[in-house]
Amino acid sequence: MRIAWIGKKSPFCGNVTYSREITNALLDRGHQVSFLHFAQEESVPENWPNFQEVSLPFIYKSQVYTIPTFKATKVLTQSLRQIKPDIVHASLTLSPLDFVLPEICQELNLPLIATFHTPFAGKGAKLISGTQLLAYQLYAPFLVNYDRVIVFSQIQRELLARMGVREENIAIIPNGVDTVKYSPGPSQVKAEFQAERLFVYQGRIAPEKNVEALLRAWKQSAMGSGSKLLIVGDGPLKPSLEPFYDWEYGINWLGFVADEDRRIEILRGADVFVLPSLVEGLSLSLLEAMSCGVACLATDVGADGEVLEKGAGIVINTKTARSQLRTLLPLLQDHPELTTLLGQKARNRVLDRYTLTKNITLLEELYREVLTQQPLPLSRRA
Repeated sequence: MRIAWIGKKSPFCGNVTYSREITNALLDRGHQVSFLHFAQEESVPENWPNFQEVSLPFIYKSQVYTIPTFKATKVLTQSLRQIKPDIVHASLTLSPLDFVLPEICQELNLPLIATFHTPFAGKGAKLISGTQLLAYQLYAPFLVNYDRVIVFSQIQRELLARMGVREENIAIIPNGVDTVKYSPGPSQVKAEFQAERLFVYQGRIAPEKNVEALLRAWKQSAMGSGSKLLIVGDGPLKPSLEPFYDWEYGINWLGFVADEDRRIEILRGADVFVLPSLVEGLSLSLLEAMSCGVACLATDVGADGEVLEKGAGIVINTKTARSQLRTLLPLLQDHPELTTLLGQKARNRVLDRYTLTKNITLLEELYREVLTQQPLPLSRRA
């Protein structure tokens, strides 16, 4: 199958990891993949497959959104016309091109699938961020024009359906993890940071991630000198938080870690992974930690609470996250047998529901389903 994948390669975020892992796996299964993304001259990150690439010109891009140049639409259209894919899959990047893509694909008679990553709050909660609410309201009328929209959970499916997207056109395919690569194993990280018990946060240092709730809880819990907290990631709040929560309290700021093997080593050395987000889609960082056999705490937002339900981890409430963490952090520090058990359950949950292999199989089935419903382009009719 010939697939035109439209996604992100930088700056690093969950969308980037999603695109890298999915396209790698599709190539491994013998599909042809062309990767279209916003880029100028930039170095190629590690672990990216060798495929045909098309650079789309842009004015600005960040972890959250991208602003293309006026020329980008023409470049995209011409590229798709030359590639002649069987199917186009857009891992939506919060870009104006997302809104014109259905029109382009309709003109070229190409079936179009979207993965909608935009995070959201938990069960029964309003979208607490005005930005996220606006994103859903903006996208819903345009997602109607995609042949299928991939989301990560039933909650997200219901959200979009209430906004007018046909429920039968919304496919639930959760994120998946390479459970061979992300697996329990040896690590020197504890020795490196002189830690008896190691806690890890990995993600953006931004308001929606609620990292300060974790930092304040850690500081107020008076954790023992043998317990260390690693903050892995970068973002706009890092400069204002780091000076007040530092090594004096057992907190180490590692910044963005580009090397995947290093990130895996950190997770393998961790006892507890904490994700206190206010909104999420389905966190790949959480799934990666679970796959490495780490005990996990996360807020009940997006699909994260669903991932940890029935004992696969500890689910906390966004409204009381700091007070809950003040209780839970010392408890998990003092009871290694509990974190060992939770880590085993987390690993088993990923093996049961969230493997990359299962994810790709479901994706292939979706592609075939869409293609059987799509009339052949005139150029391919015999």
